[in-house]
Amino acid sequence: MAKIAKTNAMRLLDAQNIPYGMLSYEAKDGKIDGVSVAEKIGKPLEKVFKTLVTQGHSRNLYVFVIPVAAELDLKKAAKAAGEKKIEMIHVKDIQKYTGYIRGGCSPIGMKKNYPTFVDESAAPLDEIIVSAGRIGTQIVLSPHHLLKASNAKLAALTH
Repeated sequence: MAKIAKTNAMRLLDAQNIPYGMLSYEAKDGKIDGVSVAEKIGKPLEKVFKTLVTQGHSRNLYVFVIPVAAELDLKKAAKAAGEKKIEMIHVKDIQKYTGYIRGGCSPIGMKKNYPTFVDESAAPLDEIIVSAGRIGTQIVLSPHHLLKASNAKLAALTH
């Protein structure tokens, strides 16, 4: 079996001695949205989270990690970030700001440490699944370890 190349997110978890698992899925069909990924890896939708990058009224960037089937509530997100208003950044700008591409954006190991918020629905879970920083690869870890690794806070973020 071929050795999987570590992503930046995995290297950061290793450096912090944070335990994690890895899941991979086939992405050749182009279905890389979170719901499709959850189906491909055989995990419940409420355990698989997507990473969204936004910009506040202040021009500062914020990262929100929410369940794949949920929608980010921009008012709740703005409140969590202490902003008047928040909007999604353009897909074309994701790599410029994070170092990751759409469909492979991990909340761990971005170019800069942006303020990061994880939806409060993650708190009672035993494990949470997020992108490993590459399309086709996911990381499985405890919500506590995700918060620690991404220096994130829990917040109410979805409708």
